[in-house]
Amino acid sequence: MSAQSSTELAQLYSGTLLALAAAIPLTGRLEAPMVSVKERAPLCGSTVTVDMDVEDGRVTRFAQDVKACALGQAAASVLGRHVIGRTEAELIRARDELSAFLKENGPVPSAPFEGFEALLPARDFKNRHGSILLALTATCRGFETLENLSKNPD
Repeated sequence: MSAQSSTELAQLYSGTLLALAAAIPLTGRLEAPMVSVKERAPLCGSTVTVDMDVEDGRVTRFAQDVKACALGQAAASVLGRHVIGRTEAELIRARDELSAFLKENGPVPSAPFEGFEALLPARDFKNRHGSILLALTATCRGFETLENLSKNPD
């Protein structure tokens, strides 16, 4: 491993990022959730399963089972800190802003999703972007699944 790649990895796995990864809120599974969605990042094999309840268009209960690298764990940690009370539109915006932040050098996702700035060094690691987006992608798909169920209850 070259000195440069060692430095890049050291920057990638900062203390802030590792602290986020070590303290993921709302972990585990819910009993009898309204919806449960599992997403997988094909490039690395990371998975996130999200269980949630939604009332009046807002997340009221949420749990996530995260089997991902530290980057995916850190992103799930940021989501877990802010997801309760959020609407589908807010979560879609956060997912799209995080994707643009990683892939297009866009700005850090806007409030209330503070914390994603810890993933700034991950922009250069395109093979990890899927893992980073997993928790938000699964949560957004949970809303889509609930909408489809309400349109087609059978």
